[in-house]
Amino acid sequence: MNSEEFEAVVEDVVLGLPDWVREAFDNLRIQVTDSPDPEMDPDRQDLLGLYIGIPLTERSANEAGSLPDVIYIFRLPHLALGLPPDELRREIAVTVMHEIAHYFGIDDDHLEEIGWD
Repeated sequence: MNSEEFEAVVEDVVLGLPDWVREAFDNLRIQVTDSPDPEMDPDRQDLLGLYIGIPLTERSANEAGSLPDVIYIFRLPHLALGLPPDELRREIAVTVMHEIAHYFGIDDDHLEEIGWD
């Protein structure tokens, strides 16, 4: 899957979210890139996605005017999974939803409890 196709899948996932979810995005950018920057997490170059920011549940008025939160979705680690196209699209969607959940303040433990680990 080339970069444009991968970005289109990510965009389709975001556009397919309920309106109330997209409307709740505040100061959030979703960035597709090939691989994690080693400075992000040098031990985890296999990361599929990464949320960097302050979750909505932890924000205060002091965050007004701050840099946007960023959700990174990494293309090459997804491709390295070697999944058939339909399964790859599903895995991309799961990754996007997982990182959006972090933006809303849902941690990995709770995601695991509900089957989104």
